[in-house]
Amino acid sequence: MSVGETPITVVGNLAADPELRFTPSGAALVKFSVASTPRSYDKTSGQWQDGTAMFLRCTAWRDLAQHVAESLTKGMRVVVTGRLRQHNWQTEQGENRSMLALEVDDIGPSLRFATAKVDRVQRNGATSGPAADAWHTAAPAGATSGAGNEPPF
Repeated sequence: MSVGETPITVVGNLAADPELRFTPSGAALVKFSVASTPRSYDKTSGQWQDGTAMFLRCTAWRDLAQHVAESLTKGMRVVVTGRLRQHNWQTEQGENRSMLALEVDDIGPSLRFATAKVDRVQRNGATSGPAADAWHTAAPAGATSGAGNEPPF
């Protein structure tokens, strides 16, 4: 992260399925929106009150983009970290516009109200199994028992 960048973490729900695209050079990018709605408890009514929902447009690149597109769908609660960016432009009528967006560094499902099964992906794209697990140690050839079953620490 560079000096002057604004890091942020947002917890919310995906407003729609992530949209996976590819640049002309072949780099993957995914765009999605996270909706985050503040809630507060009103003691007088004894009920929870929803505040104004915030929709934050997010973009992730390369492998992360493909993992998001393969793993997450509309409505899932996610935890997103990244760098806040302001985009400025001018309309055809000459009006100045701006919008805040999140350039995603990391994202995952929130486990507050759900469970997840994680499949580690190797850099070549293959998912890992026991043979690729860093803690899996096979017994050396000719070994009897014990040595290959101990953790590597």
